[in-house]
Amino acid sequence: MPSSVRLLLVGAAIAVLAATLLAGAASGLFLDALWFRQLGAGVVFRTRLVAQLVCFATTFVPTFALVAAVGLLAVRQVRQAGVVRVVFRRTSDGQASLPELVAPLAGRLPWRALVLGGAAVVAALAGIAQAASADTYLLWWYGGAFGATDPVFGRDLGFFVFALPALKGMAGAATAAVVFAAMAAAAVFYLHGALDVRRPDELAAPHLVGTASLLLALYLATRAVGYWLGRYDLLLAPYGAVFGAGYTASAVKLPLQWLLVLASLVGAGLATANVRGRDWRLAVAAVVLVLGAGLLASFLPDAFQRLRVRPDELRLERPYLERNIAMTRRAYGLDRIDSRPFPGTQALDAAAIARNAATFENVRLWDPQPLLDAYRQLQLIRLYYDFHDVDVDRYDLADGRRQVMLAAREINADLLPENARTWVNQRLQFTHGFGAVMSPVTELEGEGLPTFFMQDIPPQSRVGIGLAEPRIYFGEKTTDYVIVNAEAEEFDYPKGDENVTNSYAGADGIALGSRLRRAIFAWHFRDLNLLLSGNLRPESRILFRRTLTQRIGALAPFLRLDRDPYLVVADGRLVWIQDAYTTARTFPYAEPVRGLGINYIRNPVKITVDAYDGTVGFWATDPDEPVLAAYARMFPGIFRPFAEMPAALRPHVRYPEDLFLLQTEMYRTYHMTNPDVFYNKEDLWSFPTDAAGGEMRRAIADPYYVITKLPGEAGEEFILMQPMTPANRSNMVGWIAARSDLEHYGELVVYELPKERLVYGPQQIEARIDQDTVISQQLSLWNQMGSKVIRGNLLVIPVEDSVVYVEPLYLRSTQGQIPELKRVIVAYGDRLAMERTLDAALAAVFRPDAGAPRPEPAAAIAPATPAGASSAGSPAPPASTTARDHYQAALERLRAGDWEGFGRAMDALGKALRE
Repeated sequence: MPSSVRLLLVGAAIAVLAATLLAGAASGLFLDALWFRQLGAGVVFRTRLVAQLVCFATTFVPTFALVAAVGLLAVRQVRQAGVVRVVFRRTSDGQASLPELVAPLAGRLPWRALVLGGAAVVAALAGIAQAASADTYLLWWYGGAFGATDPVFGRDLGFFVFALPALKGMAGAATAAVVFAAMAAAAVFYLHGALDVRRPDELAAPHLVGTASLLLALYLATRAVGYWLGRYDLLLAPYGAVFGAGYTASAVKLPLQWLLVLASLVGAGLATANVRGRDWRLAVAAVVLVLGAGLLASFLPDAFQRLRVRPDELRLERPYLERNIAMTRRAYGLDRIDSRPFPGTQALDAAAIARNAATFENVRLWDPQPLLDAYRQLQLIRLYYDFHDVDVDRYDLADGRRQVMLAAREINADLLPENARTWVNQRLQFTHGFGAVMSPVTELEGEGLPTFFMQDIPPQSRVGIGLAEPRIYFGEKTTDYVIVNAEAEEFDYPKGDENVTNSYAGADGIALGSRLRRAIFAWHFRDLNLLLSGNLRPESRILFRRTLTQRIGALAPFLRLDRDPYLVVADGRLVWIQDAYTTARTFPYAEPVRGLGINYIRNPVKITVDAYDGTVGFWATDPDEPVLAAYARMFPGIFRPFAEMPAALRPHVRYPEDLFLLQTEMYRTYHMTNPDVFYNKEDLWSFPTDAAGGEMRRAIADPYYVITKLPGEAGEEFILMQPMTPANRSNMVGWIAARSDLEHYGELVVYELPKERLVYGPQQIEARIDQDTVISQQLSLWNQMGSKVIRGNLLVIPVEDSVVYVEPLYLRSTQGQIPELKRVIVAYGDRLAMERTLDAALAAVFRPDAGAPRPEPAAAIAPATPAGASSAGSPAPPASTTARDHYQAALERLRAGDWEGFGRAMDALGKALRE
């Protein structure tokens, strides 16, 4: 095939590919415009689109101009130099080189058009890359001040958070444009056979010297800007004992950074002077100068650190450690933690337990995973429903405030039998979930199953929590688009042997409209059925981006979302609450989070999503937070005051777990504010471990929500807490609480235990449980009788000036799937008890004689009755009759699942047989 035909085919393929990409982009923009307008968030779409176009244009134009100018200059130079004939050479393996392959066309190729086309492609790619960073430039444009300055340069912290990333992005784009221009010139020279390092005489050609010198000057100029900005990076990287600019960075690295700036500027001047030169001397001098400065900057700080700083590190680094500690605490909000002493006394008694009844009525005995397993077995109702997870919240009921756990019953059409799945039932009929399940955290019924505050389909509540609109079109498992108001009726919920149908009456969805619009939807979703199906009408509406992450992520991609949105029943509707964070990566002197890269975080906004109609609300809990304030200026009208949040939702706001985890992780180290203690890590804290799970694996104990009365406070409140232990030790050193009720929302308190008193930590309590002979025997018996014991989370419950430990035990049959809550273990000081209920375990621990040695099970220590006589003194029944009665009783206890009763009956049977 002739080369010209090949080129035409390649060009045609490129044109088809470009048309396809443009069509996809156009359809996406069209649907986005409709979707954002329908949600009332058009300002987000317009602002970000304009910013992306501006970033693209302001990158494309200069990049295209530079690459095209250099490329055309190279074409003109090779032609003026008479280097049009290609030099034929073979590669080392005898194959034809690229210039040789191009040779037949070299004289006929439209080099100017190729250069312009290549420059356009390169500039477009650079523009797309910059458009992807439009949010960074928007933050720079709309960013404000933090009201505090860095300790080295005296700049407001807003410069580091808002301006620095944008300036570095522009400097990087400028450097990339110069590199692309150099590549274009090199390609032109090479394809004309005018660039061959094996021919030194060609390298000295004036056209090569001049063009290369010009590009070198431009490159060094951009690097000078990069080095100048690099001064600020010294505050964003660790060196030695300090995160941020320490002694070496301030005394050596910063002056060397200025040296690099100066060397690059001088080098750019030398290269510029060499543009009209006939040799490489000035250009080589420029390169040597910059490389020499770079080499000095690479080894001198390390030598200085090793020889000067390390021998006297603590003294020299002390002021810089103070900066690191102060700025890191500020970046994560640790400076607002209120530290209070916690006596950790052992003064609780039965009267104290009674005084704190509201706390013990809300101790979480149901762990999320066992409860989720129970929900799935008891409340899914049909195979196409599913529960994603279990959430924790609190509700004010007639009998007081109750902590509850609840889960949304979402639909998952993929759970239908494979041979029953069709496009109609997956897209038009099975469109929504139905209702929720709610349980109190402490109660159980029957043989250890959860008590339900809300259950069944349609949802029924025995505590007066009404649910007028139980349908769930938007949630955590609604991953596919659906179409409502079609010819096919929507499945609503099962009722006996029949199905109830329903039509969507919510506000969400985009009308399919005309055939042309349906064709656009079909193209975008890659689904031809949207165009061909006879079940669709013009008024049919398509609902997409239905998961919370998809929906909120499209509306506010600049916010980082918490991993656990939670469901709330409010005003008869199901509403999701999603915590969102503003973050930064360039907060000076602040140590970043491992694995995330961020070194600043706040939770200034709560997001609500209606599960039925998909309405999204952004509620600013801290409108003065600098990053959120920038976004509010950027997208006016999107963030509304928290006071305007529906009154039924505000009491359900809680402190987010992801933020709390991050803060407690940083507080492990940064509670040490003394630089000497910090340097030596003398008081490093750690998270306790837990034995939760069936295999007794040790794992980091997660924080958990409790309702309790904080020391010195008037009443119980909903808090998120995390016990802490010293590093490499198991006793408890303190606990951190995040307050969630509106009056004190967002306040963090750390309660520090006295260092001179031992207070058991969770791992030590777990060890005591493992070593308790009565408990270990019971667990071994259960595990040997066709069941599996599941150890629940050990909870540390603050009560007045003490802590009580509570751990639930679950039993799951090896043949079944429903875990049952069988026992509750309570520990306090040296006391330990395992009973059927929390009340019974508390009573056993806090009875007056609780400190006495605990007896063995009653069946094992019952006094022997003389043979031939009963305890009442009357003639005893025959031993065979007594043994048979005990055997029958053991069988009855076994059928009932009463393993403790079974054990007592078997002991009595053995005694009777011995007699």
